[in-house]
Amino acid sequence: MVITGTGTEVGKTVVTAAVAATARAAGRSVAVLKAAQTGVRPDEPGDAAEVARLAGAVTTAELARYPEPLAPATAARRAGRAPVHPHAVAEAAAKLATEHDLVLVEGAGGLLVRFDAGGGTLADAAGLLSAPVLVVTPAGLGTLNSTELTARELRSRRLDLAGVVIGSWPAAPDLAARCNLADLPDVAGAPLLGAVPAGSGGLDPAAFRTAAPHWLAPRLDGTWDAAAFQVREAPRVS
Repeated sequence: MVITGTGTEVGKTVVTAAVAATARAAGRSVAVLKAAQTGVRPDEPGDAAEVARLAGAVTTAELARYPEPLAPATAARRAGRAPVHPHAVAEAAAKLATEHDLVLVEGAGGLLVRFDAGGGTLADAAGLLSAPVLVVTPAGLGTLNSTELTARELRSRRLDLAGVVIGSWPAAPDLAARCNLADLPDVAGAPLLGAVPAGSGGLDPAAFRTAAPHWLAPRLDGTWDAAAFQVREAPRVS
């Protein structure tokens, strides 16, 4: 499964960890592949390491690391290093899939962020893998446009949009966030598959692993009920 965001800082890594933890709780072996890590020094833990810290015993792999917090193609060029190409991502994921029940491929930023000078993207890697794509999106105002654009791009490429997960559901959601619970699946043309509470990445790992299945729908091995959540959080008519 390929996990992308509608942009940066939308909770993609924490959602990846939740998916990994939930799959592990269901008895599945999991590998997490970070296609390109940017903005992290060689001695610092990256996103894959954070997923492992939260989710537990998962295999992690990282294809390339660049020091500046930029799009992978730009970061590679500025660092004078070789870029990551979609076929390398697909090959690494396919190899991991021979030894694991589930391989999660986490992108960098949004679906069309460029990996290389030729314009290769995470969408290209997903196409090579014929893998479903999970879209992580914010809860509030502005999310409908970016989610629909991402969904349209996936459909134009004939890729399988597995569903949408809200990456950081606020403790006190505003009107836009509550309305978006109904609107997000409508604009995406795909189900809402979860809502991860804001701040979940700061939980103790044991608590994170216990809670994760309650944030994700059965399609992702969890117990989260979208309809019940929508009823509970829906705005009241004045």
